[in-house]
Amino acid sequence: MTEVPEMVDSFADVHRRLAAAQKGHARGAPAYSVYVNRRIGRVLAVAAYRWGWSPNTVTGVSALHSLAAIVLLLALPAQWWTGVVVALLLVLGYAWDSADGQVARLGGGGSLSGEWLDHFVDAIKIASLHLAVLVALWLHTPYRDTPWLLVPLLFSIVGVVTFFAMLLNDLLKGKVGVPSTHQRGSGTLGRSLILVPTDFGLLCLVFVLWGWSTGFLWAYGALALANLAFLVLASVKWFREIRAIDRERTAAP
Repeated sequence: MTEVPEMVDSFADVHRRLAAAQKGHARGAPAYSVYVNRRIGRVLAVAAYRWGWSPNTVTGVSALHSLAAIVLLLALPAQWWTGVVVALLLVLGYAWDSADGQVARLGGGGSLSGEWLDHFVDAIKIASLHLAVLVALWLHTPYRDTPWLLVPLLFSIVGVVTFFAMLLNDLLKGKVGVPSTHQRGSGTLGRSLILVPTDFGLLCLVFVLWGWSTGFLWAYGALALANLAFLVLASVKWFREIRAIDRERTAAP
């Protein structure tokens, strides 16, 4: 008796299923992440799902792309082609970062351990990328003994604090049953466009300028200042939200 081969959904079928299962984007999600990175990640997620990769495997692939970009940034001279390669690796790493959650959705849902691993890898990337820029500027550019080296240091602080504050907001709100700051389904196009300067995807693309050190530093510095401004304004808003929750809990009978 001939064995009937197992039917496997086509790439297009899985892609349509995943597109239909997508949730709305979070209020704080900037445009590149929503309209570009998620779509690239969707294609990668379908491929990973058909290859039998787990969400944690996809997270690992994302981490390897980002790590490769950081290593090349430190090891290679500041040439135009170095910037293109680094930018491409960072873009792919970011897209794979979007893909892991989508693979989990295709498999019926994620896990706490998978979410922990995803955030852990993100934290390493956010902190180390800017410090790698600092070291690479010192090693490979004429700016090694200039105040410009303070810019990646500032950007690292801003990135780490912003990431921590966002996670802390969700943790504290979750403890009292208040919807997350990044609750999905409430994002708007206008807000997404305004937040483009805070988008990690835009930061990835800026590395295309790496071979032109002056241009890179001005663009990178502008993003650092935009992210600092966002953190200052957002931290005031977040503190007021948490304080309002305190008042409501105190007033409750």
